[in-house]
Amino acid sequence: MSLLRQKIEQEIRERGPIPFSRYMELCLYDAELGYYSRNAKQFGNAGDFYTSSDVHAVFGRLLARQFDEMWRTLSSPASIELVEYGPGRGLFAQDVLDWSEKKFPDFFHALRYVLIESSPALRARINEILAHWLESGKAVLAKMDSLDIGVTSAIVFANEFFDALPVDILSTKGSLRIDARDGRFVETWAQASPEELEFLDRYSVHPEPDERIEAPLAAQQIMDNVAANIPHGFIVAIDYGYTREELLAGRHRGTLKAIRQHSISTNPYEAPGEQDITADVNFTALAAVAEKLGMQTHKLVTQSQFLMGIGEANQFADAFEECRLPQERAKVAMQLKHLVTPAGMGESFHVLVASKGVEKEKVAQLAGLNFARNR
Repeated sequence: MSLLRQKIEQEIRERGPIPFSRYMELCLYDAELGYYSRNAKQFGNAGDFYTSSDVHAVFGRLLARQFDEMWRTLSSPASIELVEYGPGRGLFAQDVLDWSEKKFPDFFHALRYVLIESSPALRARINEILAHWLESGKAVLAKMDSLDIGVTSAIVFANEFFDALPVDILSTKGSLRIDARDGRFVETWAQASPEELEFLDRYSVHPEPDERIEAPLAAQQIMDNVAANIPHGFIVAIDYGYTREELLAGRHRGTLKAIRQHSISTNPYEAPGEQDITADVNFTALAAVAEKLGMQTHKLVTQSQFLMGIGEANQFADAFEECRLPQERAKVAMQLKHLVTPAGMGESFHVLVASKGVEKEKVAQLAGLNFARNR
């Protein structure tokens, strides 16, 4: 029996059946034994999954171009913080910093890059990969509970962050609880809390018989904190997700899944601490929190539309700059295709852009939202 399984069972013995969100939190974020805390080998081809930054540096380069445009839309403040939630090993940050220094020197001069990461293993990798930037003070490593935006202007970026936050699970039987019997986890149900029911009423749907619906209350709390802390700036969230309209149409219901070595399972109890557990993001709910705190949200676009909008002005020169040989260009073209086409990641991911203190018309002119204007 794994040490984490023993630890979870001990907590159940002491507290009684625990909410699914607590089980998921322990599986992913336990300080010593959680999936994200143990090691940094989950990413890339050899790991359990890969992110857009694992595919090619062009993802960070295109976003650097968009961040520079956002900075200029904010009237080019003398200092701006770029805050990344869930930065993994720091590859995206490395690409953004390197490319900004090379291509957008004015933005780079104003920039301070803050990485919000609590996993000890990932913090260690970030310290290696971004050593130069951390030592120079251009980048800063912080923990989840220490967000304190120290300047007036900020851009908050979260790529595949919200889908990995703990969710509660609701059915017609109530709110899911996890019990332990005879060395295995057993599902039981308790009365849903007022907060869970209010979430379903406002942003989701009530489950049909034999159906499960996620209530991502942790994501709501973090978005609340982020939006409250931005005096002037942007939030860019990229993730798997859906809108309430899609839920009402019967899609994206019961999206919880476990991922291990690029294989997807519906059993989150199989290997606690050794597999990722995710749920698709409710963008309607995230946008509503941002709007409640004075932000304007903009029409959801796919990752494909977002990257195509940024890259079309210079025909994706950011991707091909170092290519000297035809075979190098061919390889990069394939990687780019994976990021932007429906067969790759392009249509699976959506991009939520929210702004505060900027005229909506100016924000609508951002390159990444170009395809939203044309729909």
